[in-house]
Amino acid sequence: MHVPIMAELMAAGEAPEVLFWVGCAGSFDQRAQKITKAFVTILEKVGTKYAILGKEEMCTGDPARRAGNEFMFQMMAYQNIQVLDGYGIKKIVTACPHCFNIFKNEYPALGGNYEVIHHATFIQQLIDIGKITMNENGAFKGKKITYHDSCYLGRANGIYEAPRKVLEALDAELIEMKRCKSNGLCCGAGGAQMFKEEEAGDVRINIERSNEALATGASIIAAACPFCNTMMTDGVKNKEKEDEVAVLDIAELVVASLAP
Repeated sequence: MHVPIMAELMAAGEAPEVLFWVGCAGSFDQRAQKITKAFVTILEKVGTKYAILGKEEMCTGDPARRAGNEFMFQMMAYQNIQVLDGYGIKKIVTACPHCFNIFKNEYPALGGNYEVIHHATFIQQLIDIGKITMNENGAFKGKKITYHDSCYLGRANGIYEAPRKVLEALDAELIEMKRCKSNGLCCGAGGAQMFKEEEAGDVRINIERSNEALATGASIIAAACPFCNTMMTDGVKNKEKEDEVAVLDIAELVVASLAP
């Protein structure tokens, strides 16, 4: 795939409509790279003019701040703001709720003001205006799907409907878990927990959450966050159900259902 790099566009005297912020998971994690590719496929299909920062993209500093290293966070944030402002970036779209949340709610205090959109909302808007049309007999027609709310999308930013509307467009049967929307249960990765050992307890959070998803009888667990994807996938593997139940990002579901 040829993905436009911001520096190349600027050198050619062009500017993108949106900057796609890939994030650490989307860049380096083998599983999350598939989500990145799926979202880029959507951007290409609808003809959105976009670019990524490439090697100029650093971590947003979210895990550092959540883990208590404020100094490291501010260093990273200021560096990112300098790069973004240097390119005159106004609009950022990202597939990671952690990046989305920190850009939207925490960068403004440091002088980084951008319009930030999560890919769930972005895809939903494209479906609403008719830029994305689904296959009549899509890959997921009639299949049972359950959606896991990411904490940073849901409770932190109140985005519950956009991902569900995207799933409705697939003609699938959406089955909610008992704990969903504002009452959803964390996958266990937020707040930098992804990168540390868990404390003593009876059950891992991701196992408990995955069991709730499996109890719905859905054959697909939809997520809109690379961290949630990892945790739910591990939970499904723990129950040895990976052959029966797939954990997929909404961008992957949409790409598999796109009308030609």
